[in-house]
Order: sequence, then structure tokens, then C-alpha cells
Amino acid sequence: MEYLVTMTTHVPDGTPDTDIQDIRAREAARSRELADQGHLLRLWRPPLQPGEWRSLGLFAAAGPDQLEQVLGSMPLRVWRTDAPTPLAPHPHDPAGEPALAGRIVPQRGGTEFLTTFVKSVPAGTPAEEVDVAEAREADRARELAGEGHLERLWRLPGEGQALGLWRAGDADAMQAMLESLPLHDWMTVQTTPLTPHPSDPRTSGP
Repeated sequence: MEYLVTMTTHVPDGTPDTDIQDIRAREAARSRELADQGHLLRLWRPPLQPGEWRSLGLFAAAGPDQLEQVLGSMPLRVWRTDAPTPLAPHPHDPAGEPALAGRIVPQRGGTEFLTTFVKSVPAGTPAEEVDVAEAREADRARELAGEGHLERLWRLPGEGQALGLWRAGDADAMQAMLESLPLHDWMTVQTTPLTPHPSDPRTSGP
């Protein structure tokens, strides 16, 4: 099972810089171990306020108990608060469609974005219209995945809620892709730009 974890660190006042650097080095080493074990899949930094220390992590674990063991093993946990959100498989997730594998065009550069979707179909909309719109949405999602823009898609807890991981040249390009979705007019979307984290398993390397 996959989880999106918001990790917020508060360093106690007066902590020596040498202690901070030591624990950060141990955190980076532990992150590499967890990536090798298949538990830490991705790591990003969201937009931050001055002095704020927060990261977003994509983790894999058998369940909440194992996830807690994984998070508790990270050195920064002594100063950190973790807020996990369970992610369920989505039928349009590119990672779950083997037929897409040979057609996905890797995107270089640009920015990754997380999007939270909340779908609300207007009352009285005919079921046939909903079915047609959802079928067109699935087709468009496959197109965007094939172009390398839609990287992952999950279901979130709650009716009609989903989480997407995207890559786009900039915020305007990301917005244009969202507006191209057939269900766009029925969705509320929150978009979070992501910046690389030095311990991200995809980019840190050995």
C-alpha cells in the first residue's frame, strides 16, 4: 500500500548546528536504506515559508503499523511530526496500465506537481452524460500519461477524491492540462508545485 506523508520538522531552539548537520546526514543515509528496501519511493519539497522545514514523501508499506515502523526509524523523527494519507489504486493510474509502458515519453526538466481533485457531479445530471464524460476522462488521462505528463494517479479517502502526480513545463502548462480534462468543470482542484529533495530516490543515486 502507498502513502503520501507530510513531514514537518521543528528543531528545538538552541540546538547546535553540528547536531543538526549530524542528524541530517544520518537522515539522508537512512533514506537511502529505505529506498533500497522499497519503502521510500519519492521525496519532494513543497512551497515553504521562511524558516519552515517540511517535506512530502511517497512511501510503501504493508499497512499503518509497518509505515509507523518505517517513519519511526528515521533520525529526524525526534523533531518531526508525520501526517500520512493512505492512497488507493486508481483505475487510470499509468503505473497500473502495462499497455502504456511502451508509449510513455519521459519528460526532462520542468516541474512536478501534485493535484488534489474533488469531483462533484451537478445534481440532476443524466447518468448517461456522466458515463460519457468519465470515459472521455479516462482517454484523456491515457493521452497525458503517454506524453509523460501524468506520472501517477491514486484515489484518496473520501467520495470522488483523487491525487495526481504530474510533470509540466510551468504552472501555466499545468493549468492548461487540467482544463483539458473532460471532468474539469465538475472538479475542484488544488495544485501544489514540487521542488527536488536531495534525498529523492529518483534523483539522488548512489
